[in-house]
Amino acid sequence: MDSKKEQLLALIRDNPFIGQQDLAERLGLSRSAVAGHIASLTRERRLLGRAYVLPQRAPIVCIGGSNLDRKLRTLAPLQMGTSNPVSQRETPGGVARNVAENLARLGLPVHLLSAVGDDPAGRELLAHAARLGIATSGSLQAADAATGSYTAVLDADGAMLLALAQMALTERLTPDFLRLTSAQRASASLTVIDLNLPADSVAQLISEAAADTRPLVVVAVSVPKMARLPQDLSGVHCLLLNEGELAALCGGKPLSNPSALRRAHRQLRERGLQQLVVTQGAAGVLYSDGDALLALPAPSVPVLDVTGAGDAFSAGVCASLYQDPLDLALACRRGLALSALTLQTEATVHPDLGPELLQSIH
Repeated sequence: MDSKKEQLLALIRDNPFIGQQDLAERLGLSRSAVAGHIASLTRERRLLGRAYVLPQRAPIVCIGGSNLDRKLRTLAPLQMGTSNPVSQRETPGGVARNVAENLARLGLPVHLLSAVGDDPAGRELLAHAARLGIATSGSLQAADAATGSYTAVLDADGAMLLALAQMALTERLTPDFLRLTSAQRASASLTVIDLNLPADSVAQLISEAAADTRPLVVVAVSVPKMARLPQDLSGVHCLLLNEGELAALCGGKPLSNPSALRRAHRQLRERGLQQLVVTQGAAGVLYSDGDALLALPAPSVPVLDVTGAGDAFSAGVCASLYQDPLDLALACRRGLALSALTLQTEATVHPDLGPELLQSIH
């Protein structure tokens, strides 16, 4: 990496109003060389616009589901067709909302655009976001529908046995909703969407991103909802999914070996996708490096509860891409570290995250 360019970026961080001539004198460069470095940093989204607005000053906009998570942990082996004793815990949930909370706890500016009911659960979700510093202006609060819910049945070891999602409200995040929230979305340095969104909204956001320079990250939520992605993925900077979701996206056949995974990756590259991350549970992740798929192992940690670990991984990746959209390997390392922490708590989002976590992972 060019050391002069990094020095220039550091000077701008210290004084965003610094002029090009001052930069040139401090760095021992010509003014044209400084202009070249600034143009390069702007293309990389490490600077935004003529006023040297740093990406750290613009929010990550998360669009998608918010709901109440109910976690039921069995106290004995599950028996179908009869009553089972369980313990219960309720926490805020929803993929986009979970990603937003992780990002906020990491110290990043976040704006969440979602839909909740005008009921106790919905009001608490909005209040919880406000306490974390997450902006929610523009989010839909429906008077005629209940806030969504996600119920996970876990075994005694914290592994998921069954999950039930009631996410009908996210169907109201239509292109008309996107039009009404265009002002909130215009300020985004990075946009993150989940596939709870209707297919026409997903297509619109991808089309907008293809015509823009701001990165768009798409987070899968389930195999059935992979059908919400359009054929043209040229506006997607990074797609995060698991092997089952990748198989559904690429024809439906199981991806039973590395060559099948590579073929699926090539297929998505041909559809315009820039970066791909495939999660493999305890085995780690695969991530794209040009035409290649590289592997990273997951840290081995004791598992208390799997709920939220995937969203934590997505948040770690997004937080890192917000700082450097080109370093996907670092983003995956940070995502794995955040996921490992979340696996060790019963909370959907680890309550003790802080800005220092990202900087500690290189």
